[in-house]
Amino acid sequence: MKALVWTGVETMEVRETERPACGPDEILIRVEAVGICGSEIEGYLGHNSLRVPPLVMGHEFCGTVVDAGEGLPVAAGDANGAREGRSASAYGSISIGQKVVVNPLLACGECPSCRRGLPQLCAKRALVGVHRPGAFGELVSVPRSAVVPVPADISPFRAALSEPLACSLRATRRALERHPFAGVLVFGAGGIGLLCAMTAKLLGASRVMIADTNAKRLEMAASLDIGETVNPREEDLGERVRAAFGEGGLDAVMDAAGFQPTREAAIRLVRPGGTFMNIGLGIDDTVLPINHLIRGEIDILGSFCYSRQDFHDAVRLLSEGRITEEGWTEVRPLAAGGDAFAELVAGRVHVGKIFLQP
Repeated sequence: MKALVWTGVETMEVRETERPACGPDEILIRVEAVGICGSEIEGYLGHNSLRVPPLVMGHEFCGTVVDAGEGLPVAAGDANGAREGRSASAYGSISIGQKVVVNPLLACGECPSCRRGLPQLCAKRALVGVHRPGAFGELVSVPRSAVVPVPADISPFRAALSEPLACSLRATRRALERHPFAGVLVFGAGGIGLLCAMTAKLLGASRVMIADTNAKRLEMAASLDIGETVNPREEDLGERVRAAFGEGGLDAVMDAAGFQPTREAAIRLVRPGGTFMNIGLGIDDTVLPINHLIRGEIDILGSFCYSRQDFHDAVRLLSEGRITEEGWTEVRPLAAGGDAFAELVAGRVHVGKIFLQP
C-alpha cells in the first residue's frame, strides 16, 4: 500500500509499504480521511522526542472496517451494525464495511491514573501514529477497543474531527466550569483554537473573541460567525478586550498557541478569579507574572487529551451536525502531504485544518 512516511527532520516521502498486519484483537481500517495535527508538525520539525523516524503518523482519521484479527467474529456487509455476530468495541458493535473513527489514545487500564478514570494521564499511554503506525496511508491496523462506530452518512472529513474536537471539548469544559455565560478569549485560529471557540459557544459562552496574527486565518475565522476576531499585531489587544467584554471582564482565556506573548497576555487580560486554560504546546519554559496571578486568584489549568466520555460526546456533536468541517478546512491528496507540511511550517496555509485523502 502507499503511505506518507516521515523519514527525518522536515522530510516526508510517499512510499510503497507492506499491508498492515491485523493481529489478534485488532481491526484493519481503510482510511478515507485523515487530518494533520499541530503535534505532527512539531514531530516533522524534530521537536517531539516521542516520534521517531521512519514513522507513519496520523491519528485524526475516519475509515471503513475491512478486516478483523483472529478470534474477532465481525459481521460482514452490515455498515449499520444491525446484525448478529458483531464484535463489541469499547463504544459499541462493529461490522465489516462499517464507517468508524478511532480513539488513538491507548491506556493500560491498570495504573493509578486509569483507576481514577484519567486514561489520558496513563503512565503507559501510547498513541496511534506515535507509538505504532498511524493513518497517513491507505490502511491502518488498530486495537479493537479503540474503534468507534459513526453513522454511515456522516462525511469522513467531519468524522475525522472527532479526536481534535474531543481535546477541545475537554479543555473548554474545564475552562468554563466555574463561569456560566462566560466571556472567552481564544488565542490561535488553527484547528484546536477554532474548535475551542465553537465549543465555548455550545457550552453557553455569552461572548467569544479569537486572536491570531495571521490575517488570512482571521478572515476565515470571522466568516464562521463564532465571535469577534482581533490581530494583536494590528490592534491594541487590551483595548479590544475592554471594549468587547466591558465591566465584567474576561472570565476565561484559552491559549491554543502556547508562546511567551500569548501566555503572558492571558494572565494580564483575564479578570480576577478567572481561568487561564493552556492547551497549546508551543514552548516549554515560560516567564509569568506570578504575583499578579496570586493577587488575582487566577486559576491556571492545562489540558492534554480527553476521556472516553469526551471522545463519545465529540462523535455525537459531529454526528448531529452541531459542529462541522465547513468553511475552515481543506482536502488534499495523500501524495501532496509533504507539501502540506512544508506549507504549514512556512505559514502559507490559511485554513484551520488540512485533511489528507489516500
